[in-house]
Amino acid sequence: MESWISELAQHGYSILFAAVFLEAIGLPVPAALILLIAGGAAANGTLHSGYALSGAVFATVVGDTLMFLLGRYTGWWLLGLLCRISLNPESCVLRAADAFYRRGRMLLVMAKFIPGINTMAPPLAGSMNMRFWPFIQLDLAGATFYVGTCFGIGFLFSGTLEAVTRGYHAFGRVVGWSLAALILGYVGFQIWLWVKTRRLVAVPLVLPSEAAREMATGAWIYDVRSHGYLDAKATRIQGSRRLDPNALNQSKAEFPPDRSVYVYCTCVREATSARVARELQKNGIRVAVIKGGLRAWKKAGLPVEPVPPGEMAELPVFI
Repeated sequence: MESWISELAQHGYSILFAAVFLEAIGLPVPAALILLIAGGAAANGTLHSGYALSGAVFATVVGDTLMFLLGRYTGWWLLGLLCRISLNPESCVLRAADAFYRRGRMLLVMAKFIPGINTMAPPLAGSMNMRFWPFIQLDLAGATFYVGTCFGIGFLFSGTLEAVTRGYHAFGRVVGWSLAALILGYVGFQIWLWVKTRRLVAVPLVLPSEAAREMATGAWIYDVRSHGYLDAKATRIQGSRRLDPNALNQSKAEFPPDRSVYVYCTCVREATSARVARELQKNGIRVAVIKGGLRAWKKAGLPVEPVPPGEMAELPVFI
């Protein structure tokens, strides 16, 4: 592994440009660390500051533009994908979109410095129909600020970074340990999520085919996905009903007496469905969660229908 990293270190510009681009498209790459190292290397004459800075800014803007365009044309799908590691991807999108919309377009200038919004900002801008040229101008300012700050700190404190930038093996060790730390952090986060969900009160799970059979005999199925920011082409289980998971106490939904109730969402580990099911259990309702949610239902080839327009809550739109 170290010899492979050392070989890559001979192509410092390629590593730098690839790092900032991959970070821009959502991959867990330590671009800030590599920018610091590049700044130190430029101070020592290993890299040309002009080439490094301009190339890094260009790579960042290219990555952000790609995410902007994907956000414009995929909307909910991409935003949900970026939130996959969240326990509840729907509320992850909701929070990020609300924060982005409240703080306005200028958030793009600072987005790279804000964990949780740095990768989300460009696709959110696309999904919210921000015009292309204003986005490019703000994103270019933000990319220049981010790259220039990290690179400049490395350049100014090159003496501190000398041990890091001296030789290929030292560079390889830093990058190797950084990647290892990221992998361990991700694994630790997943273990924490697993432990958290295991501690919750268990709720019964059923396969989509079983829920479909019960529905044919009178059982009710509720769509409990977080209300808001649904794709205009969103679908739901045919015949299912809406139950807002964020307003259970205010909900006037009626449940069939002496019949089973099934709930579904699109969250990792059925997080929203499980939470709603536990609340319904407290009220004496016989409820089960459809394992795999809407995706598993579709995969089983069971019928779906468009979400009624009155139950849609689209992403805010920039005028």
